[in-house]
Amino acid sequence: MRILVTGGAGFIGSEYVRMLLGVPGGDATGVPAVEPEVVTVLDALTYSGNRANLAPVSQDQRLRFVRGDICDAALVDEVVAGHDVVVHFAAESHVDRSIAGAAPFVTTNVLGTQTLLDAALRHRTSRFVHVSTDEVYGSIDEGSWTEDWPLSPNSPYSASKAGSDMLALAYHRTHGLDVVVTRCSNNYGPYQFPEKVIPLFVTNLLDGGTVPLYGDGGNIRDWLHVHDHCRGIALVQANGRAGEVYNIGGGTELTNKELTGRLLEACGAGWERVVPVADRKGHDRRYSLDISKINSELGYAPSIDLERGLAETVRWYRDNRSWWEPLKAASAVAR
Repeated sequence: MRILVTGGAGFIGSEYVRMLLGVPGGDATGVPAVEPEVVTVLDALTYSGNRANLAPVSQDQRLRFVRGDICDAALVDEVVAGHDVVVHFAAESHVDRSIAGAAPFVTTNVLGTQTLLDAALRHRTSRFVHVSTDEVYGSIDEGSWTEDWPLSPNSPYSASKAGSDMLALAYHRTHGLDVVVTRCSNNYGPYQFPEKVIPLFVTNLLDGGTVPLYGDGGNIRDWLHVHDHCRGIALVQANGRAGEVYNIGGGTELTNKELTGRLLEACGAGWERVVPVADRKGHDRRYSLDISKINSELGYAPSIDLERGLAETVRWYRDNRSWWEPLKAASAVAR
């Protein structure tokens, strides 16, 4: 099997590549046995893409790397040719950046996805896995979203992802392209670019700095270890039904204030290191995914609980300063 992974040098995509090539980030139980002939990574290496994320598999002869933009139709056509499966991670994904400027999000997430879908259709790709987010559902006060819940995105980022979801499913309904869509809850784990809340807080705290807490800290998120997310994607890639959406969640909901408390404790810091800041525009109050569909159909359940996952993640950032310090310096991530 020849697998193309877009965005495969990013946080989640690189975990998927490492898993495909036999370097799991956690318990490999429940990962479908896949022995790919070739794994091709297509990544533009924007600020959050990093070849160092692929270092554990860089010597594997099955790995091929192509630097390029998914909006480059000629390049995408050339790269997609000959691949059996496309697993599409590439996206602009940071909500705050989308609020500051939406154009890159629409271009990459919508037009880039359309470019990939066109190429997959031309080359008769046997499966197209479109990786999305729970943020397309909006915000939910009670209960949990099922896959047939109406989409109601509230940020330019989530709106662009909702658009790409609809495009992918439309290519299945219109053209018969074998498309499956996954929607995940908030990911965390090693190799996550330090603008996202967990690596930002951990690296700031390890450096003796402060951490910003939005609003009253009451916003609720479901936390999913990146390895569990990739296990779920692998199950969908192998056995998901064409034209279907599958939610992938971690099963642990925390307020941002509760998460902050856990990170302070893990880093040996106190609440005096927390700086309240004005709430984000259009900040969704609560996310919660119903994962009964992927559980009943494909046997998925999260395997890494939050206590273990956070401890391992903090340890990874403590032990890998050489990975994240240059990234924070180069991008001027808030400290």
